[in-house]
Amino acid sequence: MLRTKFYHAQYSQIMEVKLFSGSGSNYLAEKIIHHYGGAPGDIKLHKFSDGEMQIEICESVRGAYTFLIQSTFAPTDNLMELLLMIDTAKRASASYITAVIPYFGYARQDRKDKARVPISAKLIANLLEAAGADRVMTLDFHADQIQGFFDIPVDHLKSNAIFIPYLKKRDLSKVKFASPDVGGVKRARMFAKYFGKDLVICDKRRERANEVAEIIVIGDVKGADIILVDDIVDTAGTLCKAADGLMEKGAASVRAMCTHPVLSGKAYENIEKSKISELIVTDTIPLKKRSDKISVLSVAKLFSRAIRNTHEHRSISALFIE
Repeated sequence: MLRTKFYHAQYSQIMEVKLFSGSGSNYLAEKIIHHYGGAPGDIKLHKFSDGEMQIEICESVRGAYTFLIQSTFAPTDNLMELLLMIDTAKRASASYITAVIPYFGYARQDRKDKARVPISAKLIANLLEAAGADRVMTLDFHADQIQGFFDIPVDHLKSNAIFIPYLKKRDLSKVKFASPDVGGVKRARMFAKYFGKDLVICDKRRERANEVAEIIVIGDVKGADIILVDDIVDTAGTLCKAADGLMEKGAASVRAMCTHPVLSGKAYENIEKSKISELIVTDTIPLKKRSDKISVLSVAKLFSRAIRNTHEHRSISALFIE
């Protein structure tokens, strides 16, 4: 059990810090807590025969700063478990509850892009607040403005702190950064600006969800080593189509760099058959299977530092690379 104590100026007393993991993110929470120092808090998930869940925190959290680590990738049980964890901690009189959500599910539904559809990201924000979360910590929202859906503090970490050190070890002499669609231009531009490289844009046209009909390449890619930048790789259809388009325009090679490896449907098959030489992802979501083309970087150290900075009232932006 992790029991770190620190001084809380508002209440003038020593507060305990406790970290708990949901069942869906045990693989990552163990690494986060290892880097932070200590052992995970004692928490149990009970399931009834009909699938209903019950959370039991098996130690006192009264007056403690409590961090609950759980991504909300599929199945939706992960989201429900997180909500129950928050409610349990609140009813056990935890002083301050932070939901640590490395991958924030439903973030792609951040607006009404057609009639009679939900704004699911806003609904999830409402649910987290209603359950009793005092703060949310996450990595690479699909859209930065999702932070505005919350009326509680949001620590929005950036994956550039993970990817930039990795890229610095590579030969970037012929590299150009590319966005696989117009919506991701800001993300790709940040990397291009940091490394002083050119930016290429792939404009995609969809006929239906998860299916790309056409890719138009904007920019000169002849002889360049292209790095595609995105936040989520789902079926990998967009990435693979973009890679094909870039290679047809004369690119020497294509790599892709995506924060959250959702990798659903035929994603692994698409990647293996594609012209992408390497897909670089983080461990916010566990891989369903291994692939020689996929490299995984861990976010554990970044989250452990962010957790420490949060409870010690130090800057979170100090962890960013601009």
